[in-house]
Amino acid sequence: MIPRHLVIATSVLLAAALGLSIYAWHVRKTVVSKPQATTDTRPLAPPVAGPTEQVTLYVAYDDDGSLRATSAQIPMPSGRQQRAEELLRALLSIYLDKNSPHVLGTGAEVRSVFLVDPGVAVIDLNSAFADEHRSGVLVEELTVASLIHTVSANTPGVVKVKILVDGKERETLAGHADLSSFYDVTAMNQLATQLQGGE
Repeated sequence: MIPRHLVIATSVLLAAALGLSIYAWHVRKTVVSKPQATTDTRPLAPPVAGPTEQVTLYVAYDDDGSLRATSAQIPMPSGRQQRAEELLRALLSIYLDKNSPHVLGTGAEVRSVFLVDPGVAVIDLNSAFADEHRSGVLVEELTVASLIHTVSANTPGVVKVKILVDGKERETLAGHADLSSFYDVTAMNQLATQLQGGE
């Protein structure tokens, strides 16, 4: 026969183990149900050295499907390539703002802009830019036109633009806008004029 004190001790230990299990389950459920704070993991760009200049950014507006010329004062470096990068970063800062007229996905950024002679600009976007981009003919067209028109209007001599994602070719931005070939700046400027309500 098992001594009574051993039965009581075993019962108390089992009850304690059961209680701890229930408590652990409750704590886990509470932690999982709490929304996780999103952390901005984008790398910080080094501060731009250079005088502030007035530039024209071509900002997309989803509400009426238009592209609007917007003046901005931004610090501009002396190098031609770095200037093009700062133009697009200034444009993206508008799109990533909480009151953005043309929302881009969290973490979207321009990795680099390469200016290759004669007259070719290569815009390298990060994967978050494309992966988180909304799908749709007009929203994708607005994004592409905005990027290309902003670079070409502020960088003399650019006649063709290629868009890469993480340094690689990609067929489309988010299913519609063709990224597989070069964009002709003249044709894109005509599209931008139409989107601005021009002739």
